[in-house]
Amino acid sequence: MVVTWAQIVVWLIVGLIGGTLAGVVVRWQREGFGWWTNLGIGLVGALVGGLIFRLFNILPGLDAISISMRDLASAVIGSFLFLIALWAWHKYSGGAL
Repeated sequence: MVVTWAQIVVWLIVGLIGGTLAGVVVRWQREGFGWWTNLGIGLVGALVGGLIFRLFNILPGLDAISISMRDLASAVIGSFLFLIALWAWHKYSGGAL
């Protein structure tokens, strides 16, 4: 698979949107965790959510849009899963965030 610059830009946009939405819901603040942290959470979330959505064939018809709703939904859900995993790791291992 060849990755183009356009795909990287789309991943950054989707990751930032997904991470910001997850951050807003978790922190109840408009800015979420901040630009860079939101982007990181969104990119990890997009990866986790994208793998889960493709593995279980969730919402296969939403791929028709360039920045698909499936990508955005999977980024938000994956961001939530990533934040839950970070929270659990912090709570049960005594690690600092």
